[in-house]
Amino acid sequence: MAEDATRRTLMFALSYVLLKRRRDVNNANALRSREIQRRVAHRQHFRQRHQRMMMMLLTQCSRSSSELCPRPPRIWSCIESTDWWERVAMREFQPSDWLEKFRMSRETFFYLCEELRPRLSRQDTRLRPALRLEKRVAVALWRLASNVEYRTISTLFGIGRSTVCKCVREVCQAIVLILRPLLLPWPSPEMQTRLAQLSLSHWRVPHCLGALGSLHVPILAPPRGSQHHRNSRGWLSVAAQAVVDAEGRFWEVWAGFPGGYGHSAILQSSRLWQAGEGGALQCQPAAKLLERALPSRLILGDGGCPLRPWLLRPYSPSVSLEQRAFDQRAQWAVGTAERAMLRLRARWQCLLKRNDCRLDLLPSMILACCLLHNLCEVRGDGFQPCWQHTVSLEESPQPLDQAPASEDHPGGEEVRALLAEYLLQVEEEEEL
Repeated sequence: MAEDATRRTLMFALSYVLLKRRRDVNNANALRSREIQRRVAHRQHFRQRHQRMMMMLLTQCSRSSSELCPRPPRIWSCIESTDWWERVAMREFQPSDWLEKFRMSRETFFYLCEELRPRLSRQDTRLRPALRLEKRVAVALWRLASNVEYRTISTLFGIGRSTVCKCVREVCQAIVLILRPLLLPWPSPEMQTRLAQLSLSHWRVPHCLGALGSLHVPILAPPRGSQHHRNSRGWLSVAAQAVVDAEGRFWEVWAGFPGGYGHSAILQSSRLWQAGEGGALQCQPAAKLLERALPSRLILGDGGCPLRPWLLRPYSPSVSLEQRAFDQRAQWAVGTAERAMLRLRARWQCLLKRNDCRLDLLPSMILACCLLHNLCEVRGDGFQPCWQHTVSLEESPQPLDQAPASEDHPGGEEVRALLAEYLLQVEEEEEL
């Protein structure tokens, strides 16, 4: 028994020594491996640091040599000539050339550039100089006025096609952001009074703020949901609506709706509908016609508009003398809106021909064209009658629409009958 106990003690001691020896060897190997890794990382760090210092030295040397002997970077050497814009357009264009090519006068062009400068100004880089603001605005205006391909504009102005696309997008967005508060503000009470006076002097309709018009822009088939863009005429479009005053200028525009939507549905998605239904168009102080109260100021529209107390459409058909008197004045107003839309499409033919831009750009493009229309009208830029000839040859006539009777408001019929009676009385007084 004593020998067995001694043998077990020796075996235990021997096992402990062997395990301790193995643990010491493993620890030593781990320390050696970490030291090797540390030295390798240290050596790599100094090698990378040396490489960075050499690169900085080479960059500084090449920069110094380029300053002494400047030359255009090789990476941009394939850019085409810009002689047409810098020499022909900027130096040799006559006033008629500016009006024909850019649809505005030279003075209005540079006024527009100065208004957009805070938003569109760019700085030169070491790789290339920035594209001048005037050239970027000219590229966008050329696209809006002619609707030609990006490839053609790229060759004409000597820039890349992607640059043309970027210029069009940025300029349209800048026009909407900067010029909308100036040229397309929501009418204040004072402005509403002025609009009503214009309508009374031009259309002889009291308390009227303007006429409602619609516009459909032809587009290419989108990758998804093309059935929603097919309008009543059978072609694909994006729809917009606007309110036009008696002088043919827009004061409210909403755009970007699928062409398959009815005019009434598009109208009900607008701020104008919310204002009319919410009472924001009420006369202050309250107006009266024939000793009867008029609930609000009026907007005149075509047959695609629902009949509301603030939105009136012509009779169909007109039977009585009162109805004929009203329809005559309503046709004057709607005709003004139609002529404004015609001038808009004739001046900016991107809204006339089939537009191949992305759908997300079209709302900004339509709004930008409406703002430029107002700018040209305010500054008195000429409109050439030959532009309308192109509109008469368009392959996609504007679709017509008829609002369902279920959307009419009973108060709308009362206001229309009151206004018709008033207009007939005015006509009889004028004949005497």
